[in-house]
Amino acid sequence: MMSVSGMCGEKTRRPPVKVLSSQLREGRGCAAESGKTEYSIKRLGGLGKPSSLLVSVVWMQGTVVEVQPDQNTVLLLDETGNFTVSGVNNIPKGKPCLSPGKYVMVMGVIQSHSPEPVLRAVKMADLTDKAAIHRRMWKYEVEDLQQTLP
Repeated sequence: MMSVSGMCGEKTRRPPVKVLSSQLREGRGCAAESGKTEYSIKRLGGLGKPSSLLVSVVWMQGTVVEVQPDQNTVLLLDETGNFTVSGVNNIPKGKPCLSPGKYVMVMGVIQSHSPEPVLRAVKMADLTDKAAIHRRMWKYEVEDLQQTLP
């Protein structure tokens, strides 16, 4: 098995990967050659693919639990736990998403993974109108994407 440090040799930033908060919480950080931190997470499904996947930019979905505008953060909850999103006041069209109970998607750069994942937001979108279907399908979308990645 290749060591985590041996897998972090990428020079370019990887595209966003759909993940669950528990995957980040259980992941391990490693420094890429570029000096940026990447995270090795356990791939969902594991159908003959390597069990780990390297991520630095992620796509997550969850319900807004708490908004802290003075700290420029929002606390979200997915089916596996809480995660924090920072920089939310700087996201174009992000403000309508910032109220408790909204179901949102966030794309962001991982800032920390433990004890609770923290992302720096790049994009946010309100998915509340069709939250029931988005919630039900999210884990399947995450697993499907992770199984198609090399």
